[in-house]
Formats: sequence, structure tokens, C-alpha cells
Amino acid sequence: MNLELKKAIEQICKERGLDRDMLIDTLEDAVRTSVLRRFSENADIEVNYNDETGDIEVFQFKIVVADGDVSADDTQISLTEARQHDPTVQVDDEVGFRVKVSDLGRIAAQSAKQVIIQRMRDAEQEIIYEEYKDRVGEITSGIVQRRERGGWIINLGRTEAILPKEEQIPREHYKRGDRVQSLIIDVRKEGRGPQVIISRAHRDYMAALFKREVPEVDDGVVQVMSVARDPGSRAKVAVYSRERDVDPVGACVGVRGSRIQNIVQELHGERIDIVVWSPDIAAYARNALAPALVLRIVVDDEENLLEVIVPDDQLTNAIGRKGQNVKLAARLLGWKVDIFTESRYKEANAIGHGLEQVASVAEVPIENLINAGYTSLDKLREASDEELMKNLVISNSRISDLRSAINFLAPVVENTDQNHNQDEDAD
Repeated sequence: MNLELKKAIEQICKERGLDRDMLIDTLEDAVRTSVLRRFSENADIEVNYNDETGDIEVFQFKIVVADGDVSADDTQISLTEARQHDPTVQVDDEVGFRVKVSDLGRIAAQSAKQVIIQRMRDAEQEIIYEEYKDRVGEITSGIVQRRERGGWIINLGRTEAILPKEEQIPREHYKRGDRVQSLIIDVRKEGRGPQVIISRAHRDYMAALFKREVPEVDDGVVQVMSVARDPGSRAKVAVYSRERDVDPVGACVGVRGSRIQNIVQELHGERIDIVVWSPDIAAYARNALAPALVLRIVVDDEENLLEVIVPDDQLTNAIGRKGQNVKLAARLLGWKVDIFTESRYKEANAIGHGLEQVASVAEVPIENLINAGYTSLDKLREASDEELMKNLVISNSRISDLRSAINFLAPVVENTDQNHNQDEDAD
């Protein structure tokens, strides 16, 4: 009895978590491969593992042919030789012979061992791949092992993962032996085994942290609708409550800020703005641009554009340092966002409105005026009739209509300028 082999199989299955039947199949295939290499690729070989004795049993099968008709020793046997093993056999019968594993020789045995090791490794890697591919989106913890191609190799226990440079939080530093938390973002099949990719900079990592720290998020009462991050610096998280009596912001902040502080500490001080999500894009944008005060928002659905008007003294708050506030808000919303001060927006729209009226009266497309360089009433007023006729390709009668419209609008512009000057004098 080969109790050592039986014990080894049991131990390997237990330590590596491998399926016992799969391991035995691998063992049988490995021995069969070695036997075929030793004898002939055409040989009919059958290998069985005896579960009771722990022995590997190898049989070779040959077809019985008439004496003198043997043309292939590896697959045929003469009738006379066959009857030495079994007196009852006839021509065309199949006869099986026991092959001793010890007869394989040292090279064949070594080859079998290598095949077994490789297939065990392949099986183990497949198990790891199946385990981790279903854990994408989960937070994991591991020990920093070593650097590799600008990233860090993290030991997760069953396998190693890579934390690429682009998935690290800027200005975070690691050393061997540090324990780090991260998010599993991808699992790939590689030649050397499954490659687990983890991240600390991914926006979904922050969403996963909220799910872990906030029970209301974990049970679905509060939903994280969107996340925008400038990793290591600032982030905006949009949340929504499915129950009226649950404040989504309060739930995420926690008593005395305990919940949000746990997340901030994990991200080494990253500032987090919690924003109330709304199906109304204008209301949602107001929340997203906090702490800036917003006066009005113009929604352009066709261009997926929001024109946000803020008081003159709120422009810096709305844009943020190096444009960070408006960039994060735009990414959170999924819309393009243009910020205007109140005075600049009024000025731009007053000019535009005047041009539209002139173009309408003269029956000239406003695009023609702008393309010709007439972007204001003053430029139209200063142009000669010859210039207008040439640049706009219009008749004298249309030029007369254009002048009438300009003259009609001129007093309005002048009164506006006078009122503006009076206000300055009063100041």
C-alpha cells in the first residue's frame, strides 16, 4: 500500500483548497503522459488511482492478431503471446497488461512529478481567479511586499495583487510591511497566474468606504449616486435618501462627524463634500457647487451644458482653487459647466439680445453678423453702408432696415449707460 501518496493527496487538498477528484485526475493524467513518452504516443494506456491502497495502477491494452501479423508492437500482440496471459483470448480481442510504475524509470518519474506540480499550480490559479473575479468592487486588505514597475505588490494572503502607480493616492508613501486597504478593480488571466489589480484612487473605493462605514448606505436606505475625486485632495459625493425621515447627509456624517472622519482618516485627510442628489439638474448643480452661492442656472439640454450665474464676489468660491470645485462638480453631474458672474452674464446677454433684434428686423441671420465680425451694436453702427453691403451681401433696403433697428435700440443702450454713470457718481 502506498500510504505516503494517499497522505500527500489529502494534505495538498487541505492546505491548498484543491478539489480531491480534480487532483486525482491530474495525477492520473500526469502518469499517463509519462508512460506514453516512455513507450509510444500510439499506445493505449489507462491509469487509475486505487483509493483504498493509495497505489497508481497502469494498464496497457493491445489488440490480438494472428501469429506473424504483428505490425505495431505498441498496439498489437500475437495470439500465441496473448494466450500466455489469457488462454481464452481470440484474434481481435483486446488484452490488458499491468505496467509497474517503478518500471517507468527515473526520468519518466521526474517528468510525471513536473506535470503534476504544473497542473496543481494551474488548478490552484484557476481557483484563485474564480474566487477573486467575483470580488471586484470589494475592499481588501494586504501587506506591502515589494516594488514592481512603479507599483507595489501587495500580499492578500491567498495571492498577490498589484497597486499600480496610477491607482495610488498622490503623495502617499509605502514601505515594506505596511498594511494597506484598497479596492479590487480588476482580475485578469495572465501567463503567470491571475493578476489582481487594486486601487486606492478609484472613485468606487470611496463609495465602498461609505457602504462600509454608513449602515444606511449598506442597507440601501441611503444611496451613493455619484462620486468625483481628486485623490488625496478633495472629493464630492452625491447621496440620496429613499426615506423622507432619513437625512442622507446626516447619516453619512454621523454623530459628531464620526463616520465621515473614519473615511477621511483612511484617505489621509482627503476633503469630502457630501452633496444631496436631485433629479432636477439645476437643483443638483446648486448643491454640487457648494459652498458657492448660485443665483441662477440656465440648462441647455441639447449641448448638455449648464450656464451658472453667481454673484460677482462668489466667482472664486464657485471655481475653486485651480478650478477644482467646478471640475469636480462637472464630473459629479456629468454635465459641462460654465461659470459667469452676474455682471458679466448681463453684459453678454444684453449685447446678444440687441444683435438678435437687429438681425430680426433686417431679416439677416445673426450668424452672418457674427461671422462678419459684427459682435456688438457699436461695431454695426460704425460700419459704412458699403462695408455692410459687402460683408453681409444685402441690398440697400436691408441696410436701411438695419440702420433703423440700430437707431431704435441706440437710445436704450445710451440710457443704460447714463444710468450706469449716474450710479457710479452716486457711489
